[in-house]
Amino acid sequence: MTSRSLLRLALAGAVAVGGFALAATPADAGKTAARQVPIRLLSLNDFHGHLEPPTGSSGRMVDENGQTVEAGGAAYVAAHMKRLADANTIGVAQGDLIGATPLISAAYHDEPSVEFLGKIGVKVSAVGNHEFDEGYAELRRIMYGGCHPVDGCSPAGEWKGAQFDYVGANVLFKNRNERTDTLNGLASTPEARKLLSGWGVPALPPISIKWKNAVPIGFIGLVTQTTPGIVTAEGIKNLTFEDEVKAANLASRLLTILGVRAQVVLVHEGDQVTAGQSPDACSAIPGAGNRIATQVDPAVDMILSGHSHQAYKCVVKDPAGKDRLYSQGGSFGRVITQVDFQVDRVSRDVVRSSVQADNHVVTRTIAADPEISQFVQTWKDRVAPVANKPVGRITADIGNASTPSGETPLGNLIADGQLAATKTGGNAQIALMNPGGIRAPLTFAGSPAGEGDGVVTYGEAFTVQPFNNLMQVVTLTGAQLKTLLEQQFVGGPNGQPFQKILQPSANFTYTYSRGAAWGSKVSDMKIDGVAVSDTQQIRVAANNFLVGGGDAFAAFKDGTDLWSGPLDIDAFVAYLTANQPITPPALGRITAVN
Repeated sequence: MTSRSLLRLALAGAVAVGGFALAATPADAGKTAARQVPIRLLSLNDFHGHLEPPTGSSGRMVDENGQTVEAGGAAYVAAHMKRLADANTIGVAQGDLIGATPLISAAYHDEPSVEFLGKIGVKVSAVGNHEFDEGYAELRRIMYGGCHPVDGCSPAGEWKGAQFDYVGANVLFKNRNERTDTLNGLASTPEARKLLSGWGVPALPPISIKWKNAVPIGFIGLVTQTTPGIVTAEGIKNLTFEDEVKAANLASRLLTILGVRAQVVLVHEGDQVTAGQSPDACSAIPGAGNRIATQVDPAVDMILSGHSHQAYKCVVKDPAGKDRLYSQGGSFGRVITQVDFQVDRVSRDVVRSSVQADNHVVTRTIAADPEISQFVQTWKDRVAPVANKPVGRITADIGNASTPSGETPLGNLIADGQLAATKTGGNAQIALMNPGGIRAPLTFAGSPAGEGDGVVTYGEAFTVQPFNNLMQVVTLTGAQLKTLLEQQFVGGPNGQPFQKILQPSANFTYTYSRGAAWGSKVSDMKIDGVAVSDTQQIRVAANNFLVGGGDAFAAFKDGTDLWSGPLDIDAFVAYLTANQPITPPALGRITAVN
């Protein structure tokens, strides 16, 4: 993909510096040509396959006036993109465009979402961690085309590949002898070859170069280096994810060698915010994203981020003390980030003082794009027989909003279902569910599909748990189980970035102290009301992501006697069906004290 971009770069007369110079364009030769040319970027991040308008809190956004409005949906994204795009526009994205997606996209391995993004003009995107949900080989299929190796072609026929470049400068093969096609055309000078020889073996194209208004714009893709801890290990076992700043600086040097001085980082890493702020406020609380934004090479002109699902627009200082844009646009297609700037035709660098950004909320108060509306309806019709099948009933909303202890009603329900599915065969005694795997609430109100209030469809259940993880059971001692629960909190040796409270089945209770030191937080563990001893052997059920040590829960990897059972979505659906109608589970399984 990027090799195609680089070929276009070469055909346009661009030769890397180092004894050569970028060839002059006709406009450069004109005496009356403007010294500066305009560029507009329109960016999305963390789309997660939301072709249909997202519902509940996932479909609301605080706008520039402080009002909470309904936002998102592919047809509205397309309509807003058409309003915002002009002749100077390049569409970009910051990863997690696919993965953890609703059934309309996930049923076809997210081909519909990738096709949609190409239709609206996305030209280059960083990979996100969720691009690796089905493994590296599947990501390459999405990038370059071909039918799924197990499920075959979708109803649309053979997949032709993404119409945009996926880039990831910090994704490398562990084996330096690995063959790769990601550097084609990059080692065009001795200086470039020397730089690349010390880089390692990129598993993805590190950069993409796009020409607009006779100037080249270089894009560096980065994904959070925490990816190995938040995706299933098997699919990325041959990959390593390097420090984002180090990789960005190498990629920036490569762009400079190639004569590209207008440089943009697209990074799938970001920061949390102060809640309730305008999307145009600099509400980001400095964290992992800010570290990247302030530390990458001064040659990089702006940082467009993702991953944290927040909206903010900040100006930070680069290492040379110059102002640099650092922004993000929420998630699920609810915000489009517009960045306008000028590029000097002689230096071919961004005029930093000209950079202007605006986070536009994708409201649903304008007319939806008719072409994309029909596109979405086509895929909705294709998946409808499965998506609209009733699988259970609920008596009220069952939410995934966290209580002060970190417990959620929906997390409790899922854990109960997982325990029920793993008792026979796996001999599970308790179950634990990771909160990040719960992607949406169950709502009592009926959907436009007409299933009726209180009815849970397969599509709604799938939206809650879209990862298709396997249920597994391992044996842990009581002491190992306590260590596992300690790993929910920051401050331990695994580097847990923020508190992640595992959701327990109803028969397992414990207490934790907010103020106690790491390693001494968890106490009073009980199974079926009986205290757990350090030496007790306990069969613990969880999905294979957790059992593989995901989300920094390394203690799971100490488990023995591994047993694998049904998919987590199948366990959830079976429980919904067998126990209908379901009332919201009571809280109180976890007690938090100061």
